[in-house]
Amino acid sequence: MDKTSFKTIAENRKARHEYFILESFEAGIELVGTEVKSIRRGGVNLKDSWCSVDDGELWVKGMHISPYDHGNIFNRDPMRVRRLLMHKKQIMQFLGKVKQEGLTLIPISVYFKGSMVKVQVGLCKGKKLHDKRDDMAAKAAQRDIERAVKERNH
Repeated sequence: MDKTSFKTIAENRKARHEYFILESFEAGIELVGTEVKSIRRGGVNLKDSWCSVDDGELWVKGMHISPYDHGNIFNRDPMRVRRLLMHKKQIMQFLGKVKQEGLTLIPISVYFKGSMVKVQVGLCKGKKLHDKRDDMAAKAAQRDIERAVKERNH
């Protein structure tokens, strides 16, 4: 497997519904062996997860990695807080944006890049109810257009 191959394991679809994703970046994640094996089997859930900066380090909270079936004593708490690996300069830039502009750091997806587990983290702004309605209306209109074009071509 080459370093440029990507295999998406989990996506946070709720994040795209709840937030405007202004910017996204890649971070490594600090895991133990049984967690990596569980991720390979797709046992990860990002639904209610978020990131925070504590003592100059980036942490992901609320991310659930299911215990590995054959992990016995080596399994860790599925909801434990995990450190994301980024350069300190990048972390401080995002911390400044989060504090000044009231933005949030949300994990968008977990994927394999080669043999390494990576997390795509988004700098997000919360959507209001009317924004969500506008998005749903736009998607419905796009679906109707595609359906009409498909029927016309057949």
